[in-house]
Amino acid sequence: MPQVVVDVVLKPEISDPQGQAVLGALGRLGHPGVRSVRQGKHFVLEVDGDPDEAELREIAETLLANPVIEDVELRLAND
Repeated sequence: MPQVVVDVVLKPEISDPQGQAVLGALGRLGHPGVRSVRQGKHFVLEVDGDPDEAELREIAETLLANPVIEDVELRLAND
């Protein structure tokens, strides 16, 4: 059964307080080389037959994400 991965992250112009908190913690834990952190959501959908990209994009943009403030990336999962 094909799997489609949907990753949702805040758009670059939207403040990401959780990402900033992780970035601060990384510095305190001795990892100063990390310059930026953006948090997001990760979904794995199992679909029947060949994935329909238009249908999956509609699902992602109407249910899984808020397209006003979030970007969506779709891809087939690697087994």
